[in-house]
Amino acid sequence: MKQLVLIRHGQSLFNLENRFTGWRDIDLTDEGYNGARKAGAILKKHGFTFDVAHTSLMKRAIRTLWILLHEMDLVWIPIHKTWRLNERHYGALQGMNKDEVIAKFGEEQVNEWRRSASARPPALLPEAHQHLLLDPKYANVDKADIPLTESLLDTEKRALVYWKEQIAPDLAQNKRVIISSHCNTLRALIKYLDNVSDEEVARLNIPNSTPIIYELDDRLYPIRHYCLGQEGESPDHLSDHENCDWTE
Repeated sequence: MKQLVLIRHGQSLFNLENRFTGWRDIDLTDEGYNGARKAGAILKKHGFTFDVAHTSLMKRAIRTLWILLHEMDLVWIPIHKTWRLNERHYGALQGMNKDEVIAKFGEEQVNEWRRSASARPPALLPEAHQHLLLDPKYANVDKADIPLTESLLDTEKRALVYWKEQIAPDLAQNKRVIISSHCNTLRALIKYLDNVSDEEVARLNIPNSTPIIYELDDRLYPIRHYCLGQEGESPDHLSDHENCDWTE
């Protein structure tokens, strides 16, 4: 049996302010820090350990991972960072308050941008994109790979490149893996792992700071998955995503 743990970063400042975040590099709130600590404590309490970690280039995911591993006394394990695990790029909506966007474009349109598998929000303006191209975090990334906007399927495509090149080989070697990432990136990975349809994925949401445990067979097909609650209660077995409060 292979062990994989997924965790969405703790609450960020833009989460608190109800803003679209995407590739904006926003830090954690105090609640976000505390959520990461609790997640590490819960994982340790239930006997989890890790051999390797993967995360994005966003400080909210990296810091969540650091705090979690500190709680587990695992700060020494290898950590691999990649832009392919970044949050979905929300284009021109990044930094905007979600209620204001709804008022401007209508709830139906905004829900399609947020929840649809294929819809892309309006693209980032050229000057903002140029600023992103010059960000030193992306100095080694092909400029053609840095998006102006993304759908969930776009996010899935680039995340699966990294899954197949880096994460799957780690799991195949029986390494215990944790991925600290973002709501839509984890939605995309879960969509792939559980063969969730484009229609069903619209209902799938990932809570902050909640460890999602996958047990996989030798072909990396899920045997079962469940969440560990933030208060340290016994893990709840999942028969579907809603049992883990994954709907929004």
